[in-house]
Amino acid sequence: MSNTSLVVVVVVVVVVVVVVVVVLLVVVVVLVVVVTVVVVVAVVVVVVAAVLIVVVTVVVVVAVVVVVAAAVLIVVVTVVVAVVLTACETMNYPSISKGL
Repeated sequence: MSNTSLVVVVVVVVVVVVVVVVVLLVVVVVLVVVVTVVVVVAVVVVVVAAVLIVVVTVVVVVAVVVVVAAAVLIVVVTVVVAVVLTACETMNYPSISKGL
């Protein structure tokens, strides 16, 4: 083998090794980008889920407060009507209590 052919073989081997290393680096960079995008999407999904949980909790609390307020209002109105009817009967106004 002459010196020229040996140089050509060495140059070809070096070029092939450099191309393989560059391709591997590109693949690693692409994988890092893909993993980063997946992690960002996962974080966004978790944040959205947390916000939805807070919103649903607030809606449930408001609904419970409204139901309790309605129940209290019903009890208050019932007590007021009972007191008024009792007062009418006590004051001997049967026509008023019969009208209610």
